[in-house]
Amino acid sequence: MGLSDLVYRLYERRIRKSLDRQRLPGHVAVLMDGNRRWARAFGAPTSSGHQAGAAKAREFLGWCDELDVGVVTLWMLSTDNLNRPEDELVPLLGIIENLIDDIAATGRWRVHPVGALDLLPDRTATVLKDAADRTRGLSGMHVNVAVGYGGRREIADAVRALLHEHAAKGASLEEVAEIITVEGIAEHLYTKGQPDPDLVIRASGEQRLSGFMMWQSANAEFYFCEALWPDFRQVDFLRAVRSYTERERRFGR
Repeated sequence: MGLSDLVYRLYERRIRKSLDRQRLPGHVAVLMDGNRRWARAFGAPTSSGHQAGAAKAREFLGWCDELDVGVVTLWMLSTDNLNRPEDELVPLLGIIENLIDDIAATGRWRVHPVGALDLLPDRTATVLKDAADRTRGLSGMHVNVAVGYGGRREIADAVRALLHEHAAKGASLEEVAEIITVEGIAEHLYTKGQPDPDLVIRASGEQRLSGFMMWQSANAEFYFCEALWPDFRQVDFLRAVRSYTERERRFGR
């Protein structure tokens, strides 16, 4: 172990010990951004950046599990990403499918698809559904895999599902209008029944949400990290968590 590695380990340990265990986030959501830029920096194919990003996602889940985080949401692919050139999209979907299969194969965590599965190729949608079925009975950390996800699409889908549900019961237009409430919409989101994210992390230096969990993140704390996702280290994660524990959450008050 080199001197720099030793210093890094000691610093990481110091941050870990300083964390207030009573204030850790219960739900952490992450925008895994910067894979393509990482690949370009090395003059490597785009797919190598996505592979490195998938490897980092596996590490990240382990870090969250160590801190007893109950729910983790990984944004892997947006609805906009589905418009990427086929020579990039097809390998990316394969990498995502392998990652999801690996997460399920650990036998430790529950996998929950978050996104518009009807927009995805049949193979990808099948992998997502199979992973959810295989892990449904597990009691470990809940892992939301956001694939084909868009925040505006999610809200539109939730409202549509709410309207269909009550129309099927014979409700009139006036009656349906009365039940379009905050609570009613929340019950039809992709993450229904789950706690909203406490901490949202975005890698790559970008300081925007890009439509990620627009509804659920209304009272979340945000942390933006300069590191591209494949370069995101455990110490970066611990810094994000430390920053979260040091904030006073107001919930709009």
